[in-house]
Amino acid sequence: MQRRVHNSATGKRRAGRASASGNRRNRARGFTLLELMIVISIIAILASIAAPIYNQSIVQARESVLRSNLATLRSVISQYTLDKQKAPQSLDDLVTAGYLRQIPNDPMTKEPNWEPKEEDVIMAVDQQEPGIDDVHSASSGTASDGTAYSTW
Repeated sequence: MQRRVHNSATGKRRAGRASASGNRRNRARGFTLLELMIVISIIAILASIAAPIYNQSIVQARESVLRSNLATLRSVISQYTLDKQKAPQSLDDLVTAGYLRQIPNDPMTKEPNWEPKEEDVIMAVDQQEPGIDDVHSASSGTASDGTAYSTW
């Protein structure tokens, strides 16, 4: 870019280049490739740190829901057994008797496929018809503490 510069000492005008500060303003409008690569690298590092933490928090939330559902089912089975003087024959008995609105899903299998545990005939309240006295997860997975979900 050419522009005329007036030299006050000689009184002459001469053609000169634009000042250096004008060129800097034109160049400062965008990012350089190096700056973009650094920003992308930082974002990638942060994402690689955050992804495992996010996945672990999801597993912990599912384990918390599993513990809560198991506690609820066990409590309801106990209430049913005390009220009816016999253990439920299936988990569906808890729904039909009004103790549960519906059988909750196992958060590990995402289905209501709990594994009921039959009570011991000798320890049963009604020894003629032993029923369910405990329930476990049907998942074959391992918890974050190293135990199997099916043993909870």
